[in-house]
Amino acid sequence: MCYTQNRFNALLSACVLSLVATAGWSQSLTWLGTLPGYDRSYANAVSADGAVVVGWATNAAGRYRAFRWTELGGMQDLGTLGGGDSWAYGVSADGAVVVGEAYNAALRSRAFRWTASGGMQDLGALGGSVSGASGVSADGAVVVGWATNAAGRSRAFRWTALGGMQGLGTLPGGNNSGANAVSADGAVVVGEAENAARQRRAFRWTAAGGMQDLGTLGGCCSTAYDVSADGSVVVGGAANGAGYDRAFRWTALGGMQDLGTLPGYDRSYAYGVSADGAVVVGTAGQWRAFRWTASGGMEDLNTTYASLLTNGSVLREARAISPNGRYIVGWGYNAATNRIEAFLLDTGFPLRGDVDRNGCVDGADLLQVLFAFGERGYRNEDLNWDGTVDGADLLQVLFNFGSGC
Repeated sequence: MCYTQNRFNALLSACVLSLVATAGWSQSLTWLGTLPGYDRSYANAVSADGAVVVGWATNAAGRYRAFRWTELGGMQDLGTLGGGDSWAYGVSADGAVVVGEAYNAALRSRAFRWTASGGMQDLGALGGSVSGASGVSADGAVVVGWATNAAGRSRAFRWTALGGMQGLGTLPGGNNSGANAVSADGAVVVGEAENAARQRRAFRWTAAGGMQDLGTLGGCCSTAYDVSADGSVVVGGAANGAGYDRAFRWTALGGMQDLGTLPGYDRSYAYGVSADGAVVVGTAGQWRAFRWTASGGMEDLNTTYASLLTNGSVLREARAISPNGRYIVGWGYNAATNRIEAFLLDTGFPLRGDVDRNGCVDGADLLQVLFAFGERGYRNEDLNWDGTVDGADLLQVLFNFGSGC
């Protein structure tokens, strides 16, 4: 393969700069606190670089508020649509767009899309009065969730600024559906829908193929909670033949794979998956956050990162993972404050700029970016997760060159 002029110039720049490592292997656990006047918090999504976390805070009076957290700004109350409560469920790759649901002045729950410049935008419904947004594409342009129609039935939706809210239907014979997540480019939607037997089933939707029932693990029901960047890997929870819910990982070739559970427990749920579908996070048994990989199986995050936990603190649910698999967010018990709190876990891997995930930022990573230079689509070489492999990704390798080596 021949280098383009841009690739040659980039490689020449790498040789001239000969940058020294600026980042090392680090692990950290950050408890995010809560909003003023609230006593608990829950994290539900994280930006690609781990800098932005979204979720909600609640108090003993039963009030809820959506938040957006950054290290510098702390926890920001995103407000409501005129009512008293709100919840944030998803965030774009750059952390600029937040989606969720909030009460309006009529005390109806409505799907929202929030930006710093535009505030909280009501996305409407499908002829009914209530809705909620659960997921958003990497660029923040496509929002998915659920909304009621004129008949009062819940329907999964896909929203864009140009097309508005599009109902995705339900499985044959079913009455209700809801979307939980969307692929990075907004083309693949996953969630749950009723079938003709009124059983809840995980689905995968595309414009070309419609809504596909992903089946179960031998039981009655299943739910899809997240999907990989290209839409090929789906994760969630499904009942097995013994009636216990188990975390699953689905692919078109392999079908629905039971990921098992932690020792001593009979249940598990998968809530998040990395961009390449290789790392899955969720909760098992009595609220134990886990991470799963094909090579390592299911590991208890409380065991793996015990050194980061003060005596008595517990990571209970891992709700989401960053595209590269480095950052995990969720909620747990913070012994230092004696309350339930949202957390941000930086696992330290992969290192920034480590495209091939071998623990060393070197020439191999540089070449991967160069050979993919100019390509569009969300992939490991797209280190800043903006949809294009470009100079910004190259610089991330260069600035961290030599780390871990």
